[in-house]
Amino acid sequence: MIRNLSRRQALLGTSALLATPFMGSLMAEAADTVDAAPLLEPWPGGYGGVPPWDKFKVEMFPAAFEAAIAEQRREIHAIRDARTASTFHSVIEPMQKAGDTMDRVESAWGVYESNLADKQVQAIDREWSPKLARANDELFLDPLLFARVKGAYDTRAGQKLDAQQLRLLERSYRGFVRRGAALSDADRAEVSRLNQALASAFSDFSRRLLADEETWIVLDSEAQLAGLPDSFKASLASAAADRGLAGKWAVVNTRSSVAPFLTYSTDRGLREKVWRAFVSRGDNGNANDNKAGIAEILRLRQQRAKLLGFRNHAYYRMDDTMAETPANAMKLMMAVWPAARARVTQEVADMQALADREGAKITIEPWDYRFYAEKVRKAKYDLDESEVKPYLELGNILQGAFYAAGRLYDLGFREVKDVPVFDPAVRTFEVTDTRTGKNIGIFYFDGYARSGKRSGAWATRYRGQQKFGGVRNTLASNNNNFVKGGAGEPTLISLDDATTLFHEFGHAIHSLLQNVTYPGLAGTPRDFVEYPSQVNENWLLTRDVLDKYAKHYKTGAPMPQALVDKIEKSSTFNQGFDTVEYLACAILDMQLHDREVPVTDIAAFEKEALGALGMPKEIVLRHRMPQFGHLFSSDAYSAGYYSYLWSETMDADTWAAFQETGNVWDKATADRFRATLLSTGNETDRKIAYRAFRGRDPDVSALFRRRGFPVA
Repeated sequence: MIRNLSRRQALLGTSALLATPFMGSLMAEAADTVDAAPLLEPWPGGYGGVPPWDKFKVEMFPAAFEAAIAEQRREIHAIRDARTASTFHSVIEPMQKAGDTMDRVESAWGVYESNLADKQVQAIDREWSPKLARANDELFLDPLLFARVKGAYDTRAGQKLDAQQLRLLERSYRGFVRRGAALSDADRAEVSRLNQALASAFSDFSRRLLADEETWIVLDSEAQLAGLPDSFKASLASAAADRGLAGKWAVVNTRSSVAPFLTYSTDRGLREKVWRAFVSRGDNGNANDNKAGIAEILRLRQQRAKLLGFRNHAYYRMDDTMAETPANAMKLMMAVWPAARARVTQEVADMQALADREGAKITIEPWDYRFYAEKVRKAKYDLDESEVKPYLELGNILQGAFYAAGRLYDLGFREVKDVPVFDPAVRTFEVTDTRTGKNIGIFYFDGYARSGKRSGAWATRYRGQQKFGGVRNTLASNNNNFVKGGAGEPTLISLDDATTLFHEFGHAIHSLLQNVTYPGLAGTPRDFVEYPSQVNENWLLTRDVLDKYAKHYKTGAPMPQALVDKIEKSSTFNQGFDTVEYLACAILDMQLHDREVPVTDIAAFEKEALGALGMPKEIVLRHRMPQFGHLFSSDAYSAGYYSYLWSETMDADTWAAFQETGNVWDKATADRFRATLLSTGNETDRKIAYRAFRGRDPDVSALFRRRGFPVA
């Protein structure tokens, strides 16, 4: 998952909505004066400048927001009010330079609200989310500014623009129209009101979900740890100690803690208790219940879509995607769904048979799935996840990701200690192009769960690459929620966690390899964004990476070939579960947003939609609606969760391109992949770029083969 695109990318519709003088000045709402200079000044230090996290304080942000808004207003108004002909060079190019200070402030703020969201941060976010939406609308729904953009667009034929300039001009105009700049005064005001209301609703959703994710279940006795690996027991003890519960163990209500507990715990009653707490996040009928908030978000989204001229929110969000329409996305999803559901039936039958042989006298329930799947894996493939984890020490696997990036894309990583960080556990690495020795950026690695950090894994960039207006390198970040090893113990991660690490690092590679002129052409369509990261997962289990970096944390011996063979033979194991728990979410997301009458009863919708799909009773949604942050903490992945499957179709086909060479490290293929798809941002249509790389559209059969589903 990727977050925090820049304001200039947002102008083109690839991020959150931006914002008209008719709203009046925000400066009248100034808070008490605070010296916000560290947030406002250009970042100091080497590597092109880096955020001075050691100088930032939470209380600086309101004043920084106000100052940055005022500066951006002056910059945009100067472009709007210039007495020059409206051309690409007089309007669009200056807009590419505007908003630098705001980009820096919002980049820093994104880290606070995602990684350091204490009560003070949450309070500021609640106050300022709608204010920032209003400030954006104040500028970018301005009819006078739009007239300048339209003037440049209407005269594009006579301006002798190159292909990139013409694409930026056309996409800028389209972005303004899509945002509502061509509407009447009254309708523009209403769009801005809706944007502000949505910003508040997103903030409230995130705050409530975080509150539930910061709960935990206490284990009081050794007996309750039955079945758990020693390394995981140590991490639960550490989590308890962090919460003032020394001598006990705490299962924190996040996936990184819950999933291994459900996999290994032999206490079925405790598994059910932990599972129910996890799947009930945001759905407990208390102050943190998210269902009413979701209904309000859906109502506001539909009103905005209609005002902007779209049938519904799904059509609005998919207006600038590779899939283009909800029907195209649904066609792909429903092509995969029957095979995935059929595979689950087989998986459950295998688990039930094993449970019966053991005399468990149970019927497989959702809190049993991971536990018995692990047993079946052991029985079928003689493979136990606990046998794999000792070879997956977090630091080593990160180095493996660096190695693969170096071999494929000529990237070098060197850990540095002179870059400020927002938490002592964050590691920083200087990134160079090994062909030239040139610095291309800094990579920040924030690996561990902590209080105030939202769950899951995601990538951000504090600064994106560009050439126009001065060459800039990239500051890329990965954020995970690995459960830190106990005192003096290494952090051992699961194979799924290692795959997540390679996935998020694929986002970082995409950012670091970007080589565009204009920042407005840096962002890509939502259903392309996950593609580079999914491709990168493929190199994790290559022999070279495992030999060099999957080393036993005690002996230092590389993972034995026999164990690698077991992993490879089991590569399609449990694909029914993995596909169904994800795909059901994506289907419900589209069904929720591809409608003109918004859903009001969220619980009833979820139940009825899953019933109509024939959702296996042994599996629950990977993200139930009340905890589906992808959809309701912002607009980013709404009507877009399908994009993981869309991207994986291209990913599987791309991996096949490497395999077809007979060498998955083939440098010519890697160079072509880099030059055609990874470095070009959105300078060309992504469908056309893919065809240029592969010689055709992606072949979905590669996806079916990867997951072990029958190929028609």
